[in-house]
Amino acid sequence: MKLNKNIRQTLRVAKIELSSMFYSPVAWLVLVIFALLIGYDYANVFDSQLRGQSLGNSLWNVSSAIYNSWMTGILKPILRNLYLYIPLITMGLMSREYQSGSIKLLYSSPIKNSSIIIGKYIAMMCYGAALMSIIGLNVFFSWLTVENFQLPMLLVGMLGIYLLILAYSAIGLFMSTLTAYQVVAAVGTLAVLAVLNFIGDVGQGIDFVRDITFWLSIYGRSTSFIAGLLPSADVLYFLIVIALFLALSIFKLNTEKKIMSLRTKVLKYSMIVVSALLLGYLTSLPQAKLYYDGTYTKSNTLSPESQQVIKNLKGPLTITTYVNILAPDYFAGLPFNRNYDMARYEQYIRFKPEIKMKYVYYYHKANNPDLDARYPDLNDEERAKELCKISSLNFKMFKSPEEIEKIIDLSGEGYQFVRIAEQENGRKEVLRLFNDNERHPREREISATLKRFIAKAPLIAFSTGYGSRSINNYGGRGFYLFAKDLWFRHSLLNQGFDTREIDLDREKVTDDISVLVISDLKDSLSREAMANVKDFIDRGGNMVILGEYGRSENMNRLTASLGVHFSDGVLASPNELGSPVVLRTSYTKEAVERHPMFARMYEWGYGVSVPTSVALDYSQVKDFEVYPVLQTGDDTWIEYETKDLVDGEFVCNAEAGEQKGVYTTLVNLKRKVGDKEQRIVISGDSDFITNEEFSLSRPGIEANNFEIITGSFRWLSYDVFPINTDRIGAIDNQVNLSGGWRVWIKLFFMILFPVFLAGTGISIIYRRQRK
Repeated sequence: MKLNKNIRQTLRVAKIELSSMFYSPVAWLVLVIFALLIGYDYANVFDSQLRGQSLGNSLWNVSSAIYNSWMTGILKPILRNLYLYIPLITMGLMSREYQSGSIKLLYSSPIKNSSIIIGKYIAMMCYGAALMSIIGLNVFFSWLTVENFQLPMLLVGMLGIYLLILAYSAIGLFMSTLTAYQVVAAVGTLAVLAVLNFIGDVGQGIDFVRDITFWLSIYGRSTSFIAGLLPSADVLYFLIVIALFLALSIFKLNTEKKIMSLRTKVLKYSMIVVSALLLGYLTSLPQAKLYYDGTYTKSNTLSPESQQVIKNLKGPLTITTYVNILAPDYFAGLPFNRNYDMARYEQYIRFKPEIKMKYVYYYHKANNPDLDARYPDLNDEERAKELCKISSLNFKMFKSPEEIEKIIDLSGEGYQFVRIAEQENGRKEVLRLFNDNERHPREREISATLKRFIAKAPLIAFSTGYGSRSINNYGGRGFYLFAKDLWFRHSLLNQGFDTREIDLDREKVTDDISVLVISDLKDSLSREAMANVKDFIDRGGNMVILGEYGRSENMNRLTASLGVHFSDGVLASPNELGSPVVLRTSYTKEAVERHPMFARMYEWGYGVSVPTSVALDYSQVKDFEVYPVLQTGDDTWIEYETKDLVDGEFVCNAEAGEQKGVYTTLVNLKRKVGDKEQRIVISGDSDFITNEEFSLSRPGIEANNFEIITGSFRWLSYDVFPINTDRIGAIDNQVNLSGGWRVWIKLFFMILFPVFLAGTGISIIYRRQRK
């Protein structure tokens, strides 16, 4: 009975507060402004989608484009601006009672302080729901009009916004209990919100303080919700913050009714805050975290293949980051950036909470031209001290070159920013940064590194001599970048493989070699080398054979037993923006159906740029199943007459046997050899995976030559490496409205609905005043 009485009292307070709120012009003004801003953003983004569809453009992932895209999404601006709305509503919750003197009546009534606070907070929950209904209106419209609309993702995003509104409301309610002046309460609320937004940057150099302030920070807490991810830690954060400020508000009212010493007040306030911090610590432990990914594509979750890697990774795993302050990327690993840096691996910790992250700081000479230019007269120790002074760091935390060399040898990594993943048995693998704009490894590189703990790394051997391309050649024609460059994201080393060179005249191709690569034979293989290769093929070894224009005679001797023939002339095609012998080849239907990585490139409109290639004739293949992977356009011919590939004139001459058509430049062969499936890749060109080709941008050619490497070697390694991080494609790719609806959508969301809200508010307030 007593409980029911308290509930009735609480609901009565909520009802009175809610009616008072909606009889105020401020509440309606906020609703109208909120509706105007959201309606403006929504109508414009939806209009751009409809306009693009009307022009014949393909739409993709429309739900995200409208709501949570970094460029066009309308939910992120809502998060940024919420702090402007809520203090205007909460500033009068208790301040108005103080100012009017009605607080004394409340104190003298049988209503408990907790009922007063919770009742007023329930009113704010209802007002927050009114704000959310404005967002819900356009979400409902999108659900009706966007094909396969991602409603779960949007519901998660709306929950994040609502929780943020509730947290701001609890803070505003507490601030209104501290003063009788509404403006002071509003300013105080803004001040507390500012503190909670920026406190995450306080004390980041001290481990204990960093953990506390980072948890207290409200900045970015709803960002994961907007992306469609529901993390239990952030949900509980909001609930704890709400409970904290409600408890502080109730206790504040209690101090007004009871006489307490300052010491008692401080002690009880401290107990409330400490209890909240303790709960926050417990709920943020990796073992206590749960997640729900509301996106259809599961874009916030590791891909299934990466999840399987983590599942098979047994025992503890420690990832130690070695930060050299004299290396270019040291800033990412400094103490005040550590929480942001650790967040890069949160998806992995989600599936393996026992992963530990450690950091070791040191200074050592490294390749850093900027530092050499900035401090030409300082030695390494002096440079390190100067950088510590600039970043307000304690130089004593950095180990000297002698000290770090006693711990680990990083000379092979050039003393750059590097992470070492280590199992309990002492086995180690390297995670490094790359020389591109993104710098840090993505899921594919991280998962490939971790998979090396549970799967044998395939060994790729590149033949030397006979004019073959070398993996140690940094020049334009070399294979260094894709084969062994430590700091090239797409290199085989960073995708899970091991690489080395092999002299076919002196070294037998043993069974530990997973793939043998032979390229650009300027000279014919010797009898010994040919026998070595033939023996490897007969044993079922996998191979990559790369031809080149002018090498067809030598290449045909190698592939004669396989039934693949290299043409004598070079492939050419009209090219107004570049050389006629630089072709854009496309993935074939067979390749797209068999290789997911190639299918993605095909869907995105990418081909492969192929300079000075010859055509492949595979009509004589007998013992293998063969299918083409790359083919030219139908305006291509084999140029037999012109030998000058730079300044020569390329014209298709039928009298010389030149005929326009579709030609194959890369084929895959496979067959059963015992219990093993043998796989061979043959290309009419070697230049398409050289250092130079990766550094060039071909005008008029939409090409991605990285994926032909990763896709081919994944096939050759039986899908072990590289990791396939592809996810299912988006299905909300169409709006079921014609372009004629654009003007009506703008009219409704930008004008009619806000005017309707304003009219409703004016009507209610006017009728109230008449009564």
